[in-house]
Amino acid sequence: QVQLVESGGGLVQAGGSLRLSCAASGRTFRSYTMGWFRQAPGKEREFVAAISWSGDSTYYADSVKGRFTISRDNAKNTEHLQMNSLKPEDTAVYYCAAAISYGVEGPMGSNEYDYWGQGTQVTVSS
Repeated sequence: QVQLVESGGGLVQAGGSLRLSCAASGRTFRSYTMGWFRQAPGKEREFVAAISWSGDSTYYADSVKGRFTISRDNAKNTEHLQMNSLKPEDTAVYYCAAAISYGVEGPMGSNEYDYWGQGTQVTVSS
């Protein structure tokens, strides 16, 4: 069992930055693929970024590539999402997620994730 708690959301102007964090409980954190998803009002939840258990592989949605960076610290059971050059369309609730393993959808598929945080609101004003 893994519990995930996000933090770091808030209100920022377009072009600004935010750093989201996800704190995980459980000794098996280092074995999970970790991901970030987001959901804007009236829209479906979408993939943002993911990182392999070792941190060697990272994955990004095209919409955030070059602006967001995902990282993890297995010693501290934490995951981070550094978000730069934020745009109003980045406004959403951001969710941290953990996957024991993944199948055909790969690390970008929300159905592959076993545990989810409660979400943190990110609002980017124009």
